Amino acid sequence: MNKLFIKTAVRLFFIMTSRNRALYQAKRFLKDYLELTDGLSREVGMRSVKVPPMRGVDEDMRDWSFYMILEHNSIVNKSISATIQQLLHGEALSGAAAIDPKKDVMPSQSAAEEQLQEFKNSVNEHVAVVDNLGKLRGTKTAPHPIFGDFDAHKWNCMLSFHLSLHCKQAQHVVRAALAKNAL
Repeated sequence: MNKLFIKTAVRLFFIMTSRNRALYQAKRFLKDYLELTDGLSREVGMRSVKVPPMRGVDEDMRDWSFYMILEHNSIVNKSISATIQQLLHGEALSGAAAIDPKKDVMPSQSAAEEQLQEFKNSVNEHVAVVDNLGKLRGTKTAPHPIFGDFDAHKWNCMLSFHLSLHCKQAQHVVRAALAKNAL
């Protein structure tokens, strides 16, 4: 029952969210992630930290570094952007849009500071592309592994929602990694 409630609540939230609001939220979360990098050394950014169970963070995603979180987000952002464009054109999902959500989104254990630029690019490119697209609501749909079929609009909303889930994880990881570094 709880999963059905969450699924329904997320879908309703996406229906009520405008394209501009979703893009604003993506840019706001980008800013939040960037603020976490102030004074962050390579060593601290690469330090894996096991977080407590968190909503939206699967068990196999709980022991990541800040840079691993950025790499994961970049992969997912690019996939969502590709999905939106392909749905808008009525195309079958391929390339970045046709990923295995359990395997293809996992970051490298050696993710480092270059992930910051990759992450910034993935958010900024998504915003620029989606800002210039036509109508997103009512397109063909593609299944989300948890929330069911999404049209291009719901996928656009998913990007900022996904960033929000991992931003909480990133905040925890940076705080804990900095604390370990201070010892």
